[in-house]
Amino acid sequence: MSSPALAVRLREWEAWSPQRNREGWGVFLGEDAETRDVARQLTESGILSVTEARDGLAVEATSYVGRIQLGAVSITVWPKLQGLPLWQLMRFAFDLHSLRRFKQTGYEAEPEAFQDIVIAQLVDEAAQLIARGLHRTYQLRSAALSSPCGRLDFVALVRVGQEAATLPCRYHVRSEDCLVNQVLRAGLRLATRLATDADLSVACRRLDQQLGEAVSSIELNRAAFARLEAEQNRLTRAYGPALELVYLLASSLGIGLESSDEVIQLPGFLFDMNMFFQRLILRFLHEYLPDYVVNDEQRLYGMMDYLPDFNPLGRRAPVLRPDFVIQRSSKVVALLDTKYRDLWERSLPREMLYQLAIYALSREPGASAVILYPTLAGEAREARIDIRDPVLGTGRSTVILRPVDMLELSRLVALGQPPQAAAERLRFAECLCFGRTSGGGVGQSAVYASGHAGL
Repeated sequence: MSSPALAVRLREWEAWSPQRNREGWGVFLGEDAETRDVARQLTESGILSVTEARDGLAVEATSYVGRIQLGAVSITVWPKLQGLPLWQLMRFAFDLHSLRRFKQTGYEAEPEAFQDIVIAQLVDEAAQLIARGLHRTYQLRSAALSSPCGRLDFVALVRVGQEAATLPCRYHVRSEDCLVNQVLRAGLRLATRLATDADLSVACRRLDQQLGEAVSSIELNRAAFARLEAEQNRLTRAYGPALELVYLLASSLGIGLESSDEVIQLPGFLFDMNMFFQRLILRFLHEYLPDYVVNDEQRLYGMMDYLPDFNPLGRRAPVLRPDFVIQRSSKVVALLDTKYRDLWERSLPREMLYQLAIYALSREPGASAVILYPTLAGEAREARIDIRDPVLGTGRSTVILRPVDMLELSRLVALGQPPQAAAERLRFAECLCFGRTSGGGVGQSAVYASGHAGL
């Protein structure tokens, strides 16, 4: 007996559970093994918790937005930040060209339409690459030729003898069948399946067929993206935006790019807003903090290590890797971590506090570590949690909760290049790293006790 249809709708970080005599009561995943396996992997990966409680399905969202279909159950997760000019910030974060096919207002708070906007941008990027001429590389070929070229293959010549009117040769040809084009074609094939707009699907199929005349097909997996990253150079720089979009589509479709060679394709599309927020802040700091070195996910060496005589399983030492380490003249001046969770409206989870406390304690006494979080609340102010010596009561380090005004950030990235823009962007970037000592707005200091953070 099939389970009745159910549409679950919630926002990031919200939980949903069935209510007696209301929608969802007594609805379960059913007996389909593939559906249950996808639900289990979603839950284990921390993307979306889908569990079967006594009275029906219980769903808990994280930072992923979008829509998936698990058997007869449809789950839609909307962004928490209503009114966020998301696509404008996406273009800046991933260094994309101007989108022509869709208006900027085409995506408001409907994550199920989001993949069509991404796919439309991929179509534009791919069409431009094909029009300009695809990248080609020299590839080795071996063949028996009546008009020899390259080098004679003497090993093959000895093996086959001299009876034929051809000579075995090894030579190089310039070919479009290289990895960047193979990944681009695989991305277009993926986009063809994902597009909900019929015209977009046709456009993707047409471009795929154009590439198929000279480019072979490959599977998108972790190994392919690792090779792609290793082979990137100045000659393939024009492919950057298109390949970013392909990776975004692939990673939003599956949960296998980071952990295995096989992509587990989800029956839907889920986009990691935390990854987007980190990329957005990274590019902004790189572009508009010129006097500092911004290192992303740099390892902090030497703080934790197993004692040589007390590591029976031979395990590696725990690695501390904050999102951003800001340096000036080789000195660390700030440790920043991004969390896509509005900590002005929601409490600070203990695990986030503990993580930042370790980062703060890794520095000299009196230093701090910062959580940057997004908000649309104009009244949001910085909060600080003092880490004290439990015996002496003296302060040792500080964890800072610093809001990022997303509307102001969007305005700054859209300013263009007027004379005052550089100074405004520099001021905002410095506020993200170091806060403000007076006045309102993002980064103003307000020292809160740990109880205020909802711990």
